[in-house]
Amino acid sequence: MKLICIGRNYAAHIEELANERPEEPVVFIKPDSSILPKEQDFYIPEFSNNIHYEVEVLVKIKKVGKHIDKKFANKYYDEVGLGIDFTARDLQSKLKEKGLPWEKAKGFDGAAVVGNWIDKSIFKDIDQLDFSLIKNGVEVQKGNTSLMLWKIDELVSYVSTYFTLKKGDVIFTGTPAGVGKIEANDYLSGILEAQELFTVKIK
Repeated sequence: MKLICIGRNYAAHIEELANERPEEPVVFIKPDSSILPKEQDFYIPEFSNNIHYEVEVLVKIKKVGKHIDKKFANKYYDEVGLGIDFTARDLQSKLKEKGLPWEKAKGFDGAAVVGNWIDKSIFKDIDQLDFSLIKNGVEVQKGNTSLMLWKIDELVSYVSTYFTLKKGDVIFTGTPAGVGKIEANDYLSGILEAQELFTVKIK
């Protein structure tokens, strides 16, 4: 199982971090060891003083696929969800300055929250999903999948060009604007179409 993550997929988030708008999806991978176990608190790692939350819509792949045509991409997943791509922003900045990979800043233990899954059939249009992140009772991120630069089916097709998708793989589809730092004792919850799909306590 692998976690395939998409960076810079919302224009407002690109602007808030002063990144260059990409001509094609930015792709990176988190190891399965980065998944935060259910019901476990997130502990801020000692190697970073600036861990950011990034809420994202997730897609769970249901069968093996390679070079998937966009028009058939919807046949490769039945469930969507919500999660967090925790990022050691200070470490990531240092790595980017040196032109080095991001894995240490993105793939550390506990850096991926994977919430509950929902059958996509209950939604009228997965390209019109509202989602948000609530921090200590205050909405800090809000997005809609219609604002993605590359929509879900486009991402499934694109990623399958480079990596064979296997049953159980998860695609993190990118985060909207509003990312920010977490502190000890913060309480995060993720909402997709009015349903709470995860909660996380920060230690």
